[in-house]
Amino acid sequence: MRIGILGLGRIGAFHAETLHTLETVDSLVVTDPYADAAKAAAERFGAEIADSPEALLAAGVDGVVVAAATDAHPALIVAAVEAGVPVFCEKPVARTMTEGVEVLKAVAGRDVPVQIGFNRRFDAGFVAAREAVRAGELGKLHTVRSTTLDPAPPPAAYIAASGGIFRDCSVHDFDVIRWVTGREVSEVYAVGGNRGADFIREAGDADTTGAVLTLDDGTIAVVSNSRHNARGYDVRMEIHGFADSIAVGLEDKLPLRSVEPGTAFPAGVPHDFFMDRFAAAYRTELTAFTEVVAGARPSPCTVEDALEAGWIAEACTLSLREHRPVTVAEVKRS
Repeated sequence: MRIGILGLGRIGAFHAETLHTLETVDSLVVTDPYADAAKAAAERFGAEIADSPEALLAAGVDGVVVAAATDAHPALIVAAVEAGVPVFCEKPVARTMTEGVEVLKAVAGRDVPVQIGFNRRFDAGFVAAREAVRAGELGKLHTVRSTTLDPAPPPAAYIAASGGIFRDCSVHDFDVIRWVTGREVSEVYAVGGNRGADFIREAGDADTTGAVLTLDDGTIAVVSNSRHNARGYDVRMEIHGFADSIAVGLEDKLPLRSVEPGTAFPAGVPHDFFMDRFAAAYRTELTAFTEVVAGARPSPCTVEDALEAGWIAEACTLSLREHRPVTVAEVKRS
């Protein structure tokens, strides 16, 4: 098949490389506002260059991957759907939930699939955890712990435009909690602080946060996030039930140092970047998109899914600002 890529920054170029290696992808068509980025992709992957998103959508592509700046996501998703082209878009759907809801309305009822990029749904450990929960191996759940710790903050310009740590970082935890447990979040209580980079505080954001989520069946989920984790990129999940407990990310590249005498675990070189930690998941995710394009499966992460995680992020943002519990229903009404 012929796949278009809209945006060739860090993640767009990474997706181009992945798609180039898939047996089902015969050719790539690329476009980027920066001509040098498109030229580099064309030279490296033998891709065809389109001079605009409109030209790319008219170039006979079977599907498109949107890896452009967040502000461009709504218009590009809608344009692809209106052109009848299946679309994969990196999260978020839009910068604001209002815009995201408008995208949902625009694509609803159309027979054109949209897949939003939440890569943890394709990580082998998270997949195994979901299967264990759904099979009843853990019994009734009582506690979930989900962690995302970055080794260092992104640039100040990124922080200023990110929408905040809950919308940019924690949203991955929120999505995978919903996906693994099969439950919805009813209420949140969030805290946060700044003890690191000054530019994060100046942007009105927190660099380290914690959130307690109450799921609709009473299960408690605890989410921990930070922009500062000197030992590496740490993504884990614990799921505790009345019959058993399991963990995702408990492997030799885990960026933790044990101080227990005689303990050599973890023994590997710690993960230091999200593309390292989730390289295989990204490949599986894009492979899934080619199956969506081929009509072999429905979208594994819909616009509705992405917005549900976004509402949890909104609730946490409000909870942190107002120092109180917030229900997801409250932010959906506002």
